[in-house]
Amino acid sequence: MELYDWNSLQPKEQADLLKRPALLNDLQLQKRVSEIIKQVQLDGDRALISLTKELDSVSLSNLSVSFEEIKQAEASLGSADKHAIQEAAANITRFHQTQLPKPIAVETTPGVYCERITRAIPDVGLYVPAGNAPLPSTALMLGIPAMLAGCSRVILCSPPQADGMINSAVLYAAQICNISVIFKVGGAQAIAAMAYGTESIPKVSKLFGPGNTWVTAAKAQAAQDPMGAARDMPAGPSEIMVIADEEANPTFVASDLLSQAEHGPDSQVMLISTSQEFLFAVMKEVEQQQQNLSRRTIIQQSLKSSRAILVDHLDTALLVANKYAPEHLMLQVKEPRAALEKVQAAGSVFLGPWAPESIGDYCSGTNHVLPTYGFARSHSGLGVTDFLRSMTVQTLTSEGLQKIGGIAERLADLEGLDAHRQAVRLRLETLESSGRSKSNEN
Repeated sequence: MELYDWNSLQPKEQADLLKRPALLNDLQLQKRVSEIIKQVQLDGDRALISLTKELDSVSLSNLSVSFEEIKQAEASLGSADKHAIQEAAANITRFHQTQLPKPIAVETTPGVYCERITRAIPDVGLYVPAGNAPLPSTALMLGIPAMLAGCSRVILCSPPQADGMINSAVLYAAQICNISVIFKVGGAQAIAAMAYGTESIPKVSKLFGPGNTWVTAAKAQAAQDPMGAARDMPAGPSEIMVIADEEANPTFVASDLLSQAEHGPDSQVMLISTSQEFLFAVMKEVEQQQQNLSRRTIIQQSLKSSRAILVDHLDTALLVANKYAPEHLMLQVKEPRAALEKVQAAGSVFLGPWAPESIGDYCSGTNHVLPTYGFARSHSGLGVTDFLRSMTVQTLTSEGLQKIGGIAERLADLEGLDAHRQAVRLRLETLESSGRSKSNEN
């Protein structure tokens, strides 16, 4: 990690300092992803089997995960492993249950009733990546909110291992979420299969889950196609920003930085402090701790685009954080709750020395599918509402229409939309005529 003094930099230099590693998102990648999507659309399962052999070096005869394979996966896991997955699932469920929206009903004007109701998206596709490591936690983070939302069809795709099977922990996590329709396919081809459907894999309305640049590009292309499928959010390479003062523990902070650096070579970790001495202490710890880590080669690549930034004040650090809009933001400062008040853009925030980011990844209960690459400025982390859609309902009595019909007529006149005005006027005239008739009868 290189150290930079924020206040000594010019505005352009400051902006350059906060740039993410360049994504492999050039025209060649976009073209290849488009070709993969078209290949899957044309050849269906046959394309998926061919692409899995070409890109993953795995030969498959059947894309579906059988009931027997799911049971074998459960049997292969130790009781401690299953208990950990179960406990994580329980916490995730507790937190996400609170997100279920309640119906809204308001009488805006006497006789005018407006409602907002929700319905589950009926068919959703979950993608659990496995390029660098199997991620049973991601299966929980996607499957639990889908289950709570009440989605009637949930399918899951994950890349096969060298033996042609999906990781046992991933399958067990999916089983806990009541997901039994699972397919051994990964990458852009998995996204294409769920977005458009094949002989084996049903088409879905919305895609969920993180992934590499190929997966992210495929989700973006499918979301732009009316015949494809919507997506959850831009979720790419992992990133973390830690704001720490001189009272923070450099050993803890270094471990948090390394926990995200090990995700992949295109991950980015950022450290900000008001103390240069502290920054040097953390950088030393980073160097020492990584020596004993199994993914050291990946970490070293990630650290090449990581930064240690010296600022003059905590407020400056928070300003930098809001500019960067990190996926994960850790506040290792004396009064983290007070600092949180000034945080405007982050995917998930971790307060104080006893809240490692790893806990959020696994078992605190919050969701770890979060916007990256600065999209936290405009996107939220995944929640139950992402698996729902809402619609409004309005009911008017005749008296209610008479009270506000004139307003609608006037606005229609302002916009020059005669048919809009006529739809109201005909009803009002009917009511007026009915009223006159009753008056004449009297």
